Amino acid sequence: MSDQGHDTTPAVVPSTTPVLELSHITKRFGALTANDDISLTLGAGEVLALLGENGAGKSTLMAILFGHYVADEGSIRVHGQALPSGNPSAALAAGIGMVHQHFALADNLTVLDNILLGTESLWSPVSHRAAARDKLMGVSQQFGLVIDPDAKVASLSVGERQRVEILKALYRGARILILDEPTAVLTPQESEALFDTLSQMVAQGLSIIFISHKLAEVLRVSHRIAVLRHGKLVAEMSSTGATQGDLASAMVGRSVQAGVRHPTTQRGAVVCALDQVHTPAGRDALRGASLEIAAGEIVAVAGVSGNGQVALAGVLSGMVNITQGRATLLGKPLPTLPSQLVAQGVARIPEDRHGTGVVGDLPVWENAVSEYLHQRGGALTRFGFVKRAAARFKAKKICDDFDVRGGGLDALARSLSGGNMQKLVLGRALSASDTQRPTLIVAHQPTWGLDIGAVTYVQQQLLAARDAGAAVLLISDDLDEVMLMGDRIAVMHEGHLTPALDADAWTRQSIGMAMAGSAEEVSA
Repeated sequence: MSDQGHDTTPAVVPSTTPVLELSHITKRFGALTANDDISLTLGAGEVLALLGENGAGKSTLMAILFGHYVADEGSIRVHGQALPSGNPSAALAAGIGMVHQHFALADNLTVLDNILLGTESLWSPVSHRAAARDKLMGVSQQFGLVIDPDAKVASLSVGERQRVEILKALYRGARILILDEPTAVLTPQESEALFDTLSQMVAQGLSIIFISHKLAEVLRVSHRIAVLRHGKLVAEMSSTGATQGDLASAMVGRSVQAGVRHPTTQRGAVVCALDQVHTPAGRDALRGASLEIAAGEIVAVAGVSGNGQVALAGVLSGMVNITQGRATLLGKPLPTLPSQLVAQGVARIPEDRHGTGVVGDLPVWENAVSEYLHQRGGALTRFGFVKRAAARFKAKKICDDFDVRGGGLDALARSLSGGNMQKLVLGRALSASDTQRPTLIVAHQPTWGLDIGAVTYVQQQLLAARDAGAAVLLISDDLDEVMLMGDRIAVMHEGHLTPALDADAWTRQSIGMAMAGSAEEVSA
Protein backbone atom coordinates (compact mmCIF):
# COMPACT_ATOMS: atom_id res chain seq x y z
CA MET A 1 0.00 0.00 0.00
CA SER A 2 1.68 3.16 -1.16
CA ASP A 3 1.53 6.11 1.21
CA GLN A 4 2.29 8.82 -1.32
CA GLY A 5 0.24 12.00 -1.51
CA HIS A 6 -2.50 12.25 -4.08
CA ASP A 7 -1.92 14.48 -7.08
CA THR A 8 -4.40 13.15 -9.62
CA THR A 9 -7.64 14.63 -8.31
CA PRO A 10 -10.13 15.12 -11.18
CA ALA A 11 -9.42 18.38 -12.96
CA VAL A 12 -13.06 19.52 -12.94
CA VAL A 13 -13.83 21.72 -9.93
CA PRO A 14 -17.22 20.74 -8.50
CA SER A 15 -19.90 23.24 -7.56
CA THR A 16 -20.21 24.12 -3.90
CA THR A 17 -24.00 24.19 -4.22
CA PRO A 18 -25.26 20.86 -2.84
CA VAL A 19 -27.41 18.69 -5.06
CA LEU A 20 -27.80 16.18 -2.23
CA GLU A 21 -28.06 16.79 1.51
CA LEU A 22 -28.29 14.04 4.12
CA SER A 23 -29.06 15.57 7.50
CA HIS A 24 -28.67 13.75 10.84
CA ILE A 25 -29.49 10.30 9.44
CA THR A 26 -29.92 7.67 12.16
CA LYS A 27 -31.01 4.08 11.61
CA ARG A 28 -31.36 1.40 14.29
CA PHE A 29 -31.91 -2.34 13.98
CA GLY A 30 -32.92 -3.34 17.49
CA ALA A 31 -29.98 -2.60 19.77
CA LEU A 32 -27.65 -1.98 16.81
CA THR A 33 -27.26 1.59 15.58
CA ALA A 34 -26.18 1.14 11.96
CA ASN A 35 -26.13 4.87 11.15
CA ASP A 36 -25.58 7.37 13.96
CA ASP A 37 -26.43 11.03 13.22
CA ILE A 38 -24.73 11.17 9.80
CA SER A 39 -24.78 14.39 7.78
CA LEU A 40 -23.25 14.62 4.30
CA THR A 41 -23.52 16.84 1.24
CA LEU A 42 -22.71 16.24 -2.44
CA GLY A 43 -22.07 19.01 -4.95
CA ALA A 44 -22.82 19.14 -8.67
CA GLY A 45 -19.95 17.59 -10.63
CA GLU A 46 -18.40 16.15 -7.46
CA VAL A 47 -17.11 12.64 -6.79
CA LEU A 48 -17.54 11.84 -3.10
CA ALA A 49 -15.81 8.63 -2.01
CA LEU A 50 -17.47 6.74 0.84
CA LEU A 51 -15.10 4.55 2.83
CA GLY A 52 -15.48 2.27 5.81
CA GLU A 53 -14.69 -1.23 6.95
CA ASN A 54 -17.23 -4.02 6.63
CA GLY A 55 -20.20 -3.20 8.84
CA ALA A 56 -19.37 0.50 9.11
CA GLY A 57 -22.81 1.53 7.84
CA LYS A 58 -22.15 2.38 4.17
CA SER A 59 -24.70 -0.02 2.71
CA THR A 60 -27.39 1.01 5.19
CA LEU A 61 -26.86 4.70 4.40
CA MET A 62 -27.11 4.09 0.65
CA ALA A 63 -30.19 1.90 1.15
CA ILE A 64 -31.85 4.81 2.99
CA LEU A 65 -30.88 7.21 0.21
CA PHE A 66 -32.32 4.89 -2.45
CA GLY A 67 -35.53 4.30 -0.50
CA HIS A 68 -35.01 0.66 0.52
CA TYR A 69 -34.85 1.59 4.23
CA VAL A 70 -36.58 4.34 6.22
CA ALA A 71 -34.38 6.34 8.57
CA ASP A 72 -35.48 6.54 12.20
CA GLU A 73 -34.29 10.13 12.32
CA GLY A 74 -33.06 12.72 9.84
CA SER A 75 -33.98 13.90 6.35
CA ILE A 76 -32.76 13.91 2.74
CA ARG A 77 -33.03 16.75 0.24
CA VAL A 78 -32.29 16.50 -3.49
CA HIS A 79 -31.85 19.77 -5.37
CA GLY A 80 -33.37 21.49 -2.37
CA GLN A 81 -36.52 19.35 -2.34
CA ALA A 82 -37.38 16.88 0.41
CA LEU A 83 -37.03 13.24 -0.69
CA PRO A 84 -39.90 11.00 0.53
CA SER A 85 -38.72 8.16 2.79
CA GLY A 86 -38.83 4.51 1.79
CA ASN A 87 -39.82 5.13 -1.82
CA PRO A 88 -37.38 3.88 -4.49
CA SER A 89 -39.61 5.29 -7.23
CA ALA A 90 -39.30 8.75 -5.69
CA ALA A 91 -35.51 8.35 -5.57
CA LEU A 92 -35.43 7.39 -9.26
CA ALA A 93 -37.72 10.30 -10.13
CA ALA A 94 -35.39 12.64 -8.23
CA GLY A 95 -32.51 11.51 -10.45
CA ILE A 96 -30.75 9.06 -8.14
CA GLY A 97 -29.31 5.95 -9.82
CA MET A 98 -27.37 3.05 -8.32
CA VAL A 99 -25.01 0.54 -9.94
CA HIS A 100 -24.50 -2.45 -7.68
CA GLN A 101 -21.35 -4.56 -7.55
CA HIS A 102 -23.33 -7.60 -8.71
CA PHE A 103 -25.08 -6.73 -11.95
CA ALA A 104 -28.83 -7.29 -12.43
CA LEU A 105 -29.03 -8.05 -16.15
CA ALA A 106 -30.92 -10.68 -18.15
CA ASP A 107 -28.30 -12.57 -20.16
CA ASN A 108 -30.79 -13.80 -22.78
CA LEU A 109 -32.01 -10.28 -23.64
CA THR A 110 -30.39 -7.55 -25.71
CA VAL A 111 -28.82 -4.41 -24.28
CA LEU A 112 -31.82 -2.37 -25.38
CA ASP A 113 -34.29 -4.83 -23.85
CA ASN A 114 -32.43 -4.75 -20.53
CA ILE A 115 -32.46 -0.97 -20.46
CA LEU A 116 -36.17 -0.82 -21.33
CA LEU A 117 -37.13 -3.28 -18.55
CA GLY A 118 -39.26 -1.45 -16.04
CA THR A 119 -39.62 1.72 -18.13
CA GLU A 120 -42.80 0.68 -19.96
CA SER A 121 -46.04 -0.72 -18.62
CA LEU A 122 -46.68 -4.38 -19.42
CA TRP A 123 -50.16 -3.32 -20.52
CA SER A 124 -48.94 -0.67 -22.95
CA PRO A 125 -50.36 -1.44 -26.44
CA VAL A 126 -47.28 0.02 -28.14
CA SER A 127 -43.56 -0.34 -27.45
CA HIS A 128 -41.64 2.79 -28.37
CA ARG A 129 -38.47 0.91 -29.26
CA ALA A 130 -37.35 3.23 -32.06
CA ALA A 131 -37.51 6.29 -29.83
CA ALA A 132 -35.87 4.33 -26.99
CA ARG A 133 -33.04 3.26 -29.28
CA ASP A 134 -32.45 6.87 -30.34
CA LYS A 135 -32.45 8.03 -26.73
CA LEU A 136 -30.07 5.24 -25.70
CA MET A 137 -27.64 6.03 -28.51
CA GLY A 138 -27.78 9.72 -27.58
CA VAL A 139 -26.93 8.97 -23.93
CA SER A 140 -24.23 6.54 -25.06
CA GLN A 141 -22.53 9.14 -27.24
CA GLN A 142 -22.93 11.92 -24.68
CA PHE A 143 -20.99 10.04 -22.00
CA GLY A 144 -18.66 8.00 -24.21
CA LEU A 145 -20.27 4.68 -23.27
CA VAL A 146 -20.13 2.89 -26.61
CA ILE A 147 -22.38 -0.18 -26.76
CA ASP A 148 -24.28 -2.22 -29.36
CA PRO A 149 -27.97 -1.98 -28.39
CA ASP A 150 -28.75 -5.25 -30.22
CA ALA A 151 -26.02 -7.34 -28.57
CA LYS A 152 -27.13 -10.11 -26.23
CA VAL A 153 -25.89 -9.41 -22.70
CA ALA A 154 -24.54 -12.97 -22.52
CA SER A 155 -22.02 -12.07 -25.23
CA LEU A 156 -20.64 -9.01 -23.41
CA SER A 157 -17.47 -8.76 -21.35
CA VAL A 158 -17.69 -7.83 -17.67
CA GLY A 159 -16.65 -4.26 -18.45
CA GLU A 160 -19.32 -3.97 -21.13
CA ARG A 161 -21.97 -5.29 -18.74
CA GLN A 162 -21.05 -2.64 -16.24
CA ARG A 163 -21.39 -0.08 -19.03
CA VAL A 164 -24.95 -1.32 -19.59
CA GLU A 165 -25.75 -0.93 -15.90
CA ILE A 166 -24.49 2.67 -15.95
CA LEU A 167 -26.47 3.35 -19.12
CA LYS A 168 -29.61 1.98 -17.43
CA ALA A 169 -29.26 4.63 -14.73
CA LEU A 170 -28.42 7.45 -17.15
CA TYR A 171 -31.26 6.48 -19.50
CA ARG A 172 -33.66 7.00 -16.59
CA GLY A 173 -32.29 10.50 -16.05
CA ALA A 174 -29.90 9.92 -13.16
CA ARG A 175 -27.91 13.00 -12.14
CA ILE A 176 -26.65 11.46 -8.91
CA LEU A 177 -24.97 8.08 -9.43
CA ILE A 178 -24.02 5.65 -6.65
CA LEU A 179 -21.27 3.20 -7.68
CA ASP A 180 -20.78 0.28 -5.27
CA GLU A 181 -17.31 -1.33 -5.61
CA PRO A 182 -17.35 -0.55 -9.35
CA THR A 183 -13.91 -2.02 -10.15
CA ALA A 184 -14.22 -5.23 -8.10
CA VAL A 185 -14.79 -7.39 -11.20
CA LEU A 186 -12.87 -5.35 -13.78
CA THR A 187 -9.45 -5.82 -15.34
CA PRO A 188 -7.00 -2.92 -14.90
CA GLN A 189 -7.70 -1.81 -18.48
CA GLU A 190 -11.46 -1.87 -17.88
CA SER A 191 -10.95 0.12 -14.69
CA GLU A 192 -9.03 2.75 -16.64
CA ALA A 193 -11.90 2.99 -19.13
CA LEU A 194 -14.35 3.42 -16.25
CA PHE A 195 -12.26 6.23 -14.77
CA ASP A 196 -12.29 8.01 -18.14
CA THR A 197 -16.08 7.67 -18.23
CA LEU A 198 -16.39 9.12 -14.73
CA SER A 199 -14.31 12.12 -15.79
CA GLN A 200 -16.71 12.78 -18.66
CA MET A 201 -19.68 12.45 -16.34
CA VAL A 202 -18.48 14.96 -13.77
CA ALA A 203 -17.44 17.33 -16.57
CA GLN A 204 -21.11 17.38 -17.57
CA GLY A 205 -22.32 18.06 -14.05
CA LEU A 206 -23.21 14.58 -12.81
CA SER A 207 -22.50 13.85 -9.16
CA ILE A 208 -21.09 10.50 -8.02
CA ILE A 209 -20.89 8.63 -4.72
CA PHE A 210 -17.99 6.19 -5.16
CA ILE A 211 -17.85 3.25 -2.71
CA SER A 212 -14.64 1.22 -2.79
CA HIS A 213 -12.10 -0.47 -0.53
CA LYS A 214 -9.27 0.21 -3.01
CA LEU A 215 -7.61 3.24 -1.50
CA ALA A 216 -5.40 4.12 -4.47
CA GLU A 217 -8.34 4.41 -6.84
CA VAL A 218 -10.37 6.35 -4.26
CA LEU A 219 -7.61 8.96 -4.14
CA ARG A 220 -7.41 8.98 -7.90
CA VAL A 221 -11.05 9.54 -8.83
CA SER A 222 -12.56 11.48 -5.93
CA HIS A 223 -12.68 15.16 -4.96
CA ARG A 224 -13.63 14.53 -1.36
CA ILE A 225 -13.69 11.52 0.99
CA ALA A 226 -16.04 10.61 3.85
CA VAL A 227 -15.14 7.80 6.25
CA LEU A 228 -17.61 5.83 8.38
CA ARG A 229 -16.63 3.74 11.38
CA HIS A 230 -19.08 1.85 13.61
CA GLY A 231 -21.98 3.76 12.08
CA LYS A 232 -20.53 7.22 12.69
CA LEU A 233 -19.03 9.74 10.27
CA VAL A 234 -15.50 9.96 11.69
CA ALA A 235 -13.65 11.89 8.98
CA GLU A 236 -14.17 14.11 5.97
CA MET A 237 -11.21 15.29 3.90
CA SER A 238 -10.20 16.61 0.53
CA SER A 239 -8.56 14.02 -1.69
CA THR A 240 -5.82 16.52 -2.49
CA GLY A 241 -2.93 15.87 -0.14
CA ALA A 242 -4.50 12.81 1.49
CA THR A 243 -2.58 9.53 1.61
CA GLN A 244 -3.58 5.91 1.76
CA GLY A 245 -2.20 5.85 5.29
CA ASP A 246 -4.54 8.68 6.29
CA LEU A 247 -7.53 6.79 4.93
CA ALA A 248 -6.56 3.44 6.46
CA SER A 249 -6.05 5.04 9.89
CA ALA A 250 -9.43 6.78 9.69
CA MET A 251 -11.17 3.54 8.69
CA VAL A 252 -9.82 1.37 11.52
CA GLY A 253 -9.07 3.99 14.16
CA ARG A 254 -5.35 3.31 14.45
CA SER A 255 -2.17 3.48 12.43
CA VAL A 256 -1.86 0.69 9.86
CA GLN A 257 1.47 -0.54 8.53
CA ALA A 258 1.71 -0.30 4.76
CA GLY A 259 2.05 -3.56 2.85
CA VAL A 260 5.63 -4.40 1.83
CA ARG A 261 6.68 -7.25 -0.43
CA HIS A 262 8.57 -10.08 1.28
CA PRO A 263 9.73 -12.47 -1.48
CA THR A 264 10.51 -16.05 -0.54
CA THR A 265 14.10 -17.11 -0.05
CA GLN A 266 13.53 -20.85 0.32
CA ARG A 267 11.46 -22.28 -2.51
CA GLY A 268 11.59 -26.06 -2.12
CA ALA A 269 10.29 -29.15 -3.89
CA VAL A 270 6.97 -29.24 -5.73
CA VAL A 271 4.14 -30.08 -3.34
CA CYS A 272 1.16 -30.01 -5.67
CA ALA A 273 0.91 -30.18 -9.47
CA LEU A 274 -1.94 -29.95 -11.96
CA ASP A 275 -1.39 -31.17 -15.52
CA GLN A 276 -4.02 -30.25 -18.14
CA VAL A 277 -6.84 -30.58 -15.63
CA HIS A 278 -10.47 -30.34 -16.76
CA THR A 279 -13.56 -30.26 -14.56
CA PRO A 280 -17.27 -30.83 -15.39
CA ALA A 281 -18.49 -28.39 -18.04
CA GLY A 282 -19.90 -25.11 -16.85
CA ARG A 283 -19.24 -21.40 -16.84
CA ASP A 284 -16.64 -21.68 -14.07
CA ALA A 285 -14.94 -24.92 -15.20
CA LEU A 286 -11.25 -25.69 -15.64
CA ARG A 287 -10.29 -26.32 -19.26
CA GLY A 288 -6.79 -27.73 -19.37
CA ALA A 289 -5.28 -25.93 -16.34
CA SER A 290 -1.67 -26.67 -15.42
CA LEU A 291 0.13 -25.37 -12.32
CA GLU A 292 2.87 -26.31 -9.86
CA ILE A 293 3.11 -25.07 -6.27
CA ALA A 294 6.30 -25.63 -4.29
CA ALA A 295 7.06 -25.67 -0.60
CA GLY A 296 8.00 -22.27 0.79
CA GLU A 297 6.30 -20.15 -1.88
CA ILE A 298 3.03 -18.34 -2.54
CA VAL A 299 1.63 -18.82 -6.02
CA ALA A 300 -0.99 -16.12 -6.55
CA VAL A 301 -3.71 -16.58 -9.16
CA ALA A 302 -5.27 -13.42 -10.58
CA GLY A 303 -8.36 -13.18 -12.74
CA VAL A 304 -11.82 -11.74 -13.07
CA SER A 305 -14.22 -13.69 -10.85
CA GLY A 306 -16.04 -16.52 -12.64
CA ASN A 307 -13.18 -17.71 -14.85
CA GLY A 308 -12.51 -21.02 -13.08
CA GLN A 309 -11.24 -19.93 -9.68
CA VAL A 310 -14.02 -21.76 -7.81
CA ALA A 311 -13.27 -24.99 -9.69
CA LEU A 312 -9.52 -24.63 -9.03
CA ALA A 313 -10.05 -24.25 -5.29
CA GLY A 314 -12.66 -27.02 -5.39
CA VAL A 315 -10.31 -29.55 -7.01
CA LEU A 316 -7.64 -28.93 -4.37
CA SER A 317 -10.20 -29.14 -1.57
CA GLY A 318 -11.88 -32.36 -2.74
CA MET A 319 -15.12 -30.58 -3.64
CA VAL A 320 -14.86 -30.77 -7.47
CA ASN A 321 -14.00 -33.86 -9.51
CA ILE A 322 -11.44 -33.99 -12.30
CA THR A 323 -12.80 -35.26 -15.62
CA GLN A 324 -9.52 -35.16 -17.53
CA GLY A 325 -5.87 -34.56 -16.74
CA ARG A 326 -3.78 -35.37 -13.69
CA ALA A 327 -3.30 -33.83 -10.25
CA THR A 328 -0.70 -34.89 -7.70
CA LEU A 329 0.08 -34.13 -4.06
CA LEU A 330 3.61 -34.92 -2.89
CA GLY A 331 4.13 -36.97 -6.04
CA LYS A 332 1.07 -39.18 -5.58
CA PRO A 333 -2.42 -38.90 -7.11
CA LEU A 334 -4.42 -36.14 -5.43
CA PRO A 335 -6.97 -37.64 -3.01
CA THR A 336 -10.57 -37.05 -4.01
CA LEU A 337 -12.23 -36.81 -0.60
CA PRO A 338 -11.98 -33.69 1.59
CA SER A 339 -11.21 -35.77 4.69
CA GLN A 340 -8.31 -37.48 2.89
CA LEU A 341 -6.90 -34.11 1.83
CA VAL A 342 -7.14 -32.72 5.36
CA ALA A 343 -5.40 -35.86 6.66
CA GLN A 344 -2.51 -35.21 4.27
CA GLY A 345 -2.06 -31.63 5.41
CA VAL A 346 -4.16 -29.67 2.91
CA ALA A 347 -5.70 -26.63 4.62
CA ARG A 348 -8.40 -24.56 2.97
CA ILE A 349 -9.61 -21.02 3.48
CA PRO A 350 -12.86 -21.00 1.45
CA GLU A 351 -14.20 -18.04 -0.50
CA ASP A 352 -17.50 -17.96 1.38
CA ARG A 353 -16.64 -17.83 5.06
CA HIS A 354 -20.33 -17.58 6.05
CA GLY A 355 -21.67 -20.36 3.82
CA THR A 356 -18.86 -22.92 3.84
CA GLY A 357 -16.16 -21.58 6.16
CA VAL A 358 -18.14 -22.06 9.36
CA VAL A 359 -21.35 -23.69 10.54
CA GLY A 360 -23.11 -20.60 11.81
CA ASP A 361 -25.40 -22.34 14.30
CA LEU A 362 -22.56 -24.21 16.02
CA PRO A 363 -20.44 -22.56 18.73
CA VAL A 364 -17.01 -21.15 18.07
CA TRP A 365 -15.19 -24.00 19.80
CA GLU A 366 -16.82 -26.69 17.64
CA ASN A 367 -16.02 -24.76 14.45
CA ALA A 368 -12.42 -24.27 15.57
CA VAL A 369 -11.71 -28.01 15.91
CA SER A 370 -14.08 -29.40 13.26
CA GLU A 371 -11.36 -30.34 10.77
CA TYR A 372 -9.26 -32.16 13.40
CA LEU A 373 -11.97 -34.60 14.41
CA HIS A 374 -11.34 -36.95 11.45
CA GLN A 375 -8.06 -38.15 12.96
CA ARG A 376 -8.38 -41.64 14.34
CA GLY A 377 -6.67 -41.95 17.67
CA GLY A 378 -6.11 -38.22 17.76
CA ALA A 379 -6.00 -36.14 20.89
CA LEU A 380 -9.55 -34.83 20.40
CA THR A 381 -11.53 -38.07 19.94
CA ARG A 382 -11.82 -41.46 21.61
CA PHE A 383 -13.89 -44.34 20.21
CA GLY A 384 -15.65 -41.88 17.90
CA PHE A 385 -16.57 -39.47 20.69
CA VAL A 386 -15.20 -35.95 21.09
CA LYS A 387 -13.05 -35.32 24.14
CA ARG A 388 -14.83 -32.14 25.09
CA ALA A 389 -12.20 -30.74 27.48
CA ALA A 390 -9.34 -31.39 25.05
CA ALA A 391 -11.33 -29.95 22.14
CA ARG A 392 -12.18 -26.78 24.05
CA PHE A 393 -8.54 -26.40 25.11
CA LYS A 394 -7.44 -26.69 21.47
CA ALA A 395 -10.14 -24.23 20.37
CA LYS A 396 -9.11 -21.71 23.03
CA LYS A 397 -5.49 -21.90 21.87
CA ILE A 398 -6.56 -21.25 18.27
CA CYS A 399 -8.72 -18.29 19.32
CA ASP A 400 -5.94 -16.87 21.49
CA ASP A 401 -3.21 -17.35 18.89
CA PHE A 402 -5.29 -15.78 16.11
CA ASP A 403 -6.99 -13.11 18.22
CA VAL A 404 -10.56 -14.30 17.59
CA ARG A 405 -12.91 -12.05 19.56
CA GLY A 406 -16.67 -11.95 19.96
CA GLY A 407 -18.41 -13.68 22.85
CA GLY A 408 -16.09 -16.53 23.75
CA LEU A 409 -15.96 -20.22 22.89
CA ASP A 410 -19.69 -20.81 23.33
CA ALA A 411 -20.85 -17.95 21.12
CA LEU A 412 -22.49 -19.03 17.87
CA ALA A 413 -20.11 -18.63 14.92
CA ARG A 414 -22.67 -16.58 12.96
CA SER A 415 -22.53 -13.90 15.67
CA LEU A 416 -18.88 -13.09 14.86
CA SER A 417 -17.93 -10.11 12.75
CA GLY A 418 -16.54 -10.79 9.28
CA GLY A 419 -12.97 -10.20 10.42
CA ASN A 420 -13.22 -12.43 13.47
CA MET A 421 -14.97 -15.15 11.48
CA GLN A 422 -12.10 -15.09 8.98
CA LYS A 423 -9.57 -15.28 11.82
CA LEU A 424 -11.38 -18.35 13.12
CA VAL A 425 -11.23 -20.02 9.68
CA LEU A 426 -7.59 -18.99 9.34
CA GLY A 427 -6.65 -20.31 12.77
CA ARG A 428 -8.31 -23.66 12.10
CA ALA A 429 -6.49 -23.96 8.76
CA LEU A 430 -3.04 -22.85 9.87
CA SER A 431 -2.75 -24.33 13.35
CA ALA A 432 -0.77 -27.52 13.68
CA SER A 433 -2.82 -30.70 13.96
CA ASP A 434 -1.80 -33.57 16.22
CA THR A 435 0.61 -34.86 13.59
CA GLN A 436 1.65 -32.09 11.18
CA ARG A 437 1.56 -28.51 10.04
CA PRO A 438 -0.19 -27.62 6.78
CA THR A 439 1.59 -28.88 3.67
CA LEU A 440 -0.60 -27.04 1.17
CA ILE A 441 -2.81 -24.03 1.92
CA VAL A 442 -5.60 -23.17 -0.52
CA ALA A 443 -6.58 -19.57 0.27
CA HIS A 444 -9.51 -18.39 -1.86
CA GLN A 445 -10.29 -14.66 -1.43
CA PRO A 446 -8.91 -14.75 2.14
CA THR A 447 -9.19 -10.99 2.69
CA TRP A 448 -12.41 -10.23 0.81
CA GLY A 449 -14.58 -7.69 2.62
CA LEU A 450 -12.16 -7.22 5.53
CA ASP A 451 -10.95 -3.91 6.91
CA ILE A 452 -7.36 -2.81 6.40
CA GLY A 453 -6.20 -4.05 9.81
CA ALA A 454 -7.70 -7.52 9.32
CA VAL A 455 -6.31 -7.71 5.77
CA THR A 456 -2.81 -7.02 7.05
CA TYR A 457 -3.18 -9.66 9.76
CA VAL A 458 -4.38 -12.37 7.36
CA GLN A 459 -1.58 -11.61 4.90
CA GLN A 460 1.04 -11.77 7.65
CA GLN A 461 -0.23 -15.20 8.73
CA LEU A 462 -0.04 -16.54 5.17
CA LEU A 463 3.51 -15.24 4.84
CA ALA A 464 4.43 -16.87 8.15
CA ALA A 465 2.99 -20.20 6.96
CA ARG A 466 4.97 -19.92 3.73
CA ASP A 467 8.17 -19.18 5.64
CA ALA A 468 7.49 -22.25 7.81
CA GLY A 469 7.60 -24.35 4.63
CA ALA A 470 3.99 -24.55 3.45
CA ALA A 471 3.04 -24.31 -0.21
CA VAL A 472 0.40 -21.58 -0.55
CA LEU A 473 -2.07 -21.08 -3.38
CA LEU A 474 -3.60 -17.60 -3.12
CA ILE A 475 -6.63 -16.98 -5.35
CA SER A 476 -7.65 -13.33 -5.31
CA ASP A 477 -9.61 -10.83 -7.40
CA ASP A 478 -7.58 -8.02 -5.79
CA LEU A 479 -4.68 -7.26 -8.12
CA ASP A 480 -2.86 -5.25 -5.46
CA GLU A 481 -2.95 -8.27 -3.15
CA VAL A 482 -1.76 -10.59 -5.91
CA MET A 483 1.23 -8.36 -6.69
CA LEU A 484 2.04 -7.84 -3.00
CA MET A 485 1.82 -11.47 -1.90
CA GLY A 486 2.70 -13.62 -4.89
CA ASP A 487 6.22 -15.04 -5.26
CA ARG A 488 5.00 -16.33 -8.59
CA ILE A 489 1.85 -15.19 -10.37
CA ALA A 490 -0.45 -16.97 -12.82
CA VAL A 491 -3.54 -15.52 -14.45
CA MET A 492 -6.78 -17.40 -15.03
CA HIS A 493 -9.09 -16.74 -17.98
CA GLU A 494 -11.98 -18.95 -19.10
CA GLY A 495 -10.63 -21.96 -17.22
CA HIS A 496 -7.07 -21.66 -18.53
CA LEU A 497 -3.97 -20.67 -16.57
CA THR A 498 -0.96 -18.80 -17.88
CA PRO A 499 2.46 -20.03 -16.82
CA ALA A 500 3.24 -19.06 -13.22
CA LEU A 501 6.06 -16.52 -13.57
CA ASP A 502 8.14 -14.72 -10.97
CA ALA A 503 6.22 -11.69 -9.72
CA ASP A 504 8.88 -9.34 -11.10
CA ALA A 505 8.18 -10.64 -14.62
CA TRP A 506 4.69 -9.15 -14.55
CA THR A 507 3.36 -5.60 -14.79
CA ARG A 508 -0.15 -4.43 -14.01
CA GLN A 509 -0.65 -4.01 -17.75
CA SER A 510 0.48 -7.51 -18.65
CA ILE A 511 -1.64 -9.04 -15.89
CA GLY A 512 -4.61 -7.02 -17.10
CA MET A 513 -4.12 -8.21 -20.66
CA ALA A 514 -3.95 -11.82 -19.49
CA MET A 515 -7.10 -11.33 -17.38
CA ALA A 516 -8.85 -10.18 -20.56
CA GLY A 517 -7.64 -13.24 -22.48
CA SER A 518 -4.59 -11.81 -24.25
CA ALA A 519 -1.20 -13.29 -23.39
CA GLU A 520 0.80 -11.34 -25.96
CA GLU A 521 2.98 -9.72 -23.32
CA VAL A 522 3.48 -12.85 -21.25
CA SER A 523 6.46 -15.05 -21.88
CA ALA A 524 7.74 -17.99 -19.94
